[in-house]
Amino acid sequence: MNKQSIAKLNLFLIGLSSRFDDNSSIFKSINVIYKTGLKNFKGTGQYDNGNIKFNFNGITNTISISELLEIICNEALNYDSLTLTYSERGTDILIEADNKNVKMKNIEVKDESPKESTSYEFNETSTLLNRNYYIKVGKADNLLKKIGIMSDNGKIKNDKIRKYNQIDHYVELFDEMLTKLPRNKVINILDCGCGKSYLSFVLNYYLTEVKKIKCHFIGLDYKESVIETSKKMADNLGYRNMDFFAIDIKDYVPKNKINIVMSLHACDTATDMALATGIKLNSDAIIAVPCCQKELLGQYKYEPFKNILKYGVLKSRMADILTDGMRSLMLEARGYDVSVVEYISPLETPKNIMIRALKTKEENEDLMSEYFNLMSILNVYPSLYGFLNEW
Repeated sequence: MNKQSIAKLNLFLIGLSSRFDDNSSIFKSINVIYKTGLKNFKGTGQYDNGNIKFNFNGITNTISISELLEIICNEALNYDSLTLTYSERGTDILIEADNKNVKMKNIEVKDESPKESTSYEFNETSTLLNRNYYIKVGKADNLLKKIGIMSDNGKIKNDKIRKYNQIDHYVELFDEMLTKLPRNKVINILDCGCGKSYLSFVLNYYLTEVKKIKCHFIGLDYKESVIETSKKMADNLGYRNMDFFAIDIKDYVPKNKINIVMSLHACDTATDMALATGIKLNSDAIIAVPCCQKELLGQYKYEPFKNILKYGVLKSRMADILTDGMRSLMLEARGYDVSVVEYISPLETPKNIMIRALKTKEENEDLMSEYFNLMSILNVYPSLYGFLNEW
């Protein structure tokens, strides 16, 4: 290739070097094919702890991205043309260069969804729905297989259809909040009581590869075993924009601003720990899907309802409503706009409430007074209030 084309190529490669510095956590590979006449000479590079392990002509070296791109540029002098593909999660950048021209373009990773429907019934409440899924079969196959929802032959497992529907609907409800979050910076998401972190992996895929939003996930759980499982899964998926810690939620101190705190099916007062963490960290958004709510059941009393609450099942259901209602009121009092929605159909599970909160204003003293009044009337001391004042 002539020096004029090499100079243009070098400008594009400088841009790739800067991109790698900004987006190394989602970098996948770099491949280059040199051509001379009918002969092709291929070089392949993979991420290796901040550097690139590059193989060309049977020789493998681990070098920095800037060193690699300098080598690629210098090597191009010996060939008629080159094609370079720089791959990130969800996006490929293609550079084509010869003696006449140098071109660069972004290539969206194509949807490889199968033409035939993958829908089959499992039971009345667990079928693939007639909807445009956010986590699509085809594009997300690798993720769905790794988290056990899809079989090796590319079909959603019958006994995982319910889970697939639930996860996808969570993503839909999450997506509705994205336009109200800070833009043009990394979104830091804290998953409290993350367990095996399947939801974080799904959201990571969606934000990074579908929405093209920079994000970083932190998963917290007190169980060492599930944290190790999450770390291995992240390695298997190549998701380097994730950290996991075996730690009590209240002991975690973030290094950066936390934008979203989320919690899925954290039992009883573990949900309150997550909500308190989000409030304490002044996070932009808090999303919680509570599981069992036992705490207020043994505390609350309300004399006007005594002849209704003598029925155990009704008292239990009222305790659930009071628990999530007071959680929502506390969030509003602390400056959040709150919505309470059905996460999934009540036919699936009665524990189907999602609390979504967006920080929009300063604390509201009137609502806080109302919260205190409810504590007095109901004779309760919610853990959320305790965590906020004791941590």
